[in-house]
Amino acid sequence: MDEQTVQDFWQHHACGDAQVGGLRERFGGDYEKFFTDYDRFRYRTESHLLMCFDALNLDGKRVLEIGLGEGADSESLIRRGALWSGVDLTAESVERLRTRLTLRNLPFEDLRQGSVLELPFADNTFDMVFSHGVLHHVPEISQAEKEIHRVLRPGGELVIMMYARWSLNYLVSIALIRRAAVLAGYPLASMGVIKSGDGAGGMLGAHIANARKIGLGRYLRLAEFTHYNTDGPANPYALVYDRKRISRDFPSFRVTRTYKRFMHAPPLPVHGLPGQTLMGWHLWAHLEPASGGAVGS
Repeated sequence: MDEQTVQDFWQHHACGDAQVGGLRERFGGDYEKFFTDYDRFRYRTESHLLMCFDALNLDGKRVLEIGLGEGADSESLIRRGALWSGVDLTAESVERLRTRLTLRNLPFEDLRQGSVLELPFADNTFDMVFSHGVLHHVPEISQAEKEIHRVLRPGGELVIMMYARWSLNYLVSIALIRRAAVLAGYPLASMGVIKSGDGAGGMLGAHIANARKIGLGRYLRLAEFTHYNTDGPANPYALVYDRKRISRDFPSFRVTRTYKRFMHAPPLPVHGLPGQTLMGWHLWAHLEPASGGAVGS
């Protein structure tokens, strides 16, 4: 797995696009209507986000956001006083965000297409680096970590959201229910009861098509299966994290606090139920550069 494969996927599957019908498919390229509907959907579905942003103390801080999606969070950071810059691996996301900021007349410092493996910014530039739901898709995380440390000022803060290992979604929905569904559906697809491939058979059909390509046994290994169960069956790479793994993968930083949000475990109907602080899918972590260089986990 490499960055180019990840870039190709996100270029053609802009984060969140399909959740509201698609900028071009449903909205016919009407950016303003798309952004309005998307933001309403995002902050209704992930209602914790605005409170998390409020707690970041952004006013007057130079903030770099890595991974931009549709720009809803970028707008939220700017409206809370951040002196915002952004970078995304894909031209599609950068174009959408530039359009959003122009339509809504929002100020920003810089917006670039670029890689977290070679950030196009000078050393010691930012007071905060923020990345929500992005770095767990980066295969070369050790290089990304070094680059983030390089552009962050001494005394600055890194705030990230990573998919949570100790979550209902990972431990029950992904590890048990969805794997069992593929295992049960695989022979039915061979008999023609379930369709798979070329968009047939829905989500289960897509998983069965993946399993046929790489082999059922390999596909059902949890480390492999996880890649295809965070952002759709076509997503090429994803990891899940706990505090220990964050410390290990970010050795130039010290984790100051972590907390979980977002009760989410499809197909289980748990959205909005209590328990997100214990078994939520989103693991937020605040980190500070370690004094004296890298530290161990």
